[in-house]
Amino acid sequence: MLLVEDDCELVELLATVLRDEGYTVDVASDGQRGLHLALTRPYDVVVIDRGLPALDGLDLLVRLRSKSVRARALILTAMATVHDRIDGLDAGADDYLVKPFDLDELSARLRALCRRSQELAEVLPIGAARLDVGQREVVLHDGGRVPLTAREFGLLRVLATHPDTVHTRASLRRVVFPDASATSIVDTYVYYLRTKIDRSVVHTVQGLGYRLGAL
Repeated sequence: MLLVEDDCELVELLATVLRDEGYTVDVASDGQRGLHLALTRPYDVVVIDRGLPALDGLDLLVRLRSKSVRARALILTAMATVHDRIDGLDAGADDYLVKPFDLDELSARLRALCRRSQELAEVLPIGAARLDVGQREVVLHDGGRVPLTAREFGLLRVLATHPDTVHTRASLRRVVFPDASATSIVDTYVYYLRTKIDRSVVHTVQGLGYRLGAL
């Protein structure tokens, strides 16, 4: 589970409660960090506040949906009007809970979202192979599996989600490696993917960037 919330006291409380209930919880205190985590790690559920620093919660959710991130999303916010709820659901939220809230109700809603998430097995084709998003592995045509690191997975997921798009190094660095300053990190991880899987997994478009190859 990913918790994107800038209220430090609330984050500490929720993270403790959720971990006690058996969830693995990652925390982001601003929208940009939440975007990076959600694009590079597989989550069953993302809990998002609306009024976030760096990137508003609804903008974060819209970007995640535009990148085909299908994790279930719950908006947790003090914005309580009917129009606020409609905006949240239209942005791609699966549920909307208003602060202040009851912890037992939150837990019940999260259990429901997790059940729905487990019904969803996202697989992205890579030629005759496929990217198993839940397991963060490439499943080869012969049944072999290649596990990926978080950053390898993040890069390949972006390429596989938009297989016909040529991605510039700058755009890939911005989406997958926002903490890095040099675009050369993209070339490094393309090399890692080609070495670990096959050279054909990522295709170089001369002078432009990279797109998904075909295994």
